[in-house]
Amino acid sequence: MARKTPGLNTASSADIAFLLLTFFLLTSSINTEQGIPRRLPPPKDPNVKEEQVDINKRNVLTVRVNFNDAIMVNSEIININELKDVAKNFLANPTNDPDLPMKESKDIEGIGDFAVSKGVISLTNDQSTTYNMYVQVQNELQRAINELRDQTSMNYFGKKYDNLDTALQKSIQKAIPANISEAKSKDYGGN
Repeated sequence: MARKTPGLNTASSADIAFLLLTFFLLTSSINTEQGIPRRLPPPKDPNVKEEQVDINKRNVLTVRVNFNDAIMVNSEIININELKDVAKNFLANPTNDPDLPMKESKDIEGIGDFAVSKGVISLTNDQSTTYNMYVQVQNELQRAINELRDQTSMNYFGKKYDNLDTALQKSIQKAIPANISEAKSKDYGGN
């Protein structure tokens, strides 16, 4: 006669599995996705009358993305590969061109007297702009700022921006602010 194989006692297996699961959930870190950091306007108060603010046109770089994902910078169509360099040149204004943004001298801790650009990049997308193009444009604008921050960081501290301590990074952020304003999506209808 054949021998019976003894059964395994699995009563405590569920308890052990639960304890292991709890342990790993409590000790592991969960990466959270971060959004694109942008400064949004405060909500409008219907009781407060809006003031008309005069903005010098030379301080604004207008970037529009139409329904065909074509990029227009100050009414001139450009390629996505050119956007970073255009934005970088606009914000840096290395030759003090009178058509590019003005600079304001500020005393920044750790840097000293620094000419900070008053330039603002105004981004507007068509309602039919693809998400892929939207992200590409955001990436190119952020790359322009990151490269300017790296250059400034190398000039003043001999290290790239990411390798600086928090206090020095804040100084670089004051010197090279990320002034990107995103307007509400519009329907350009092919313009």
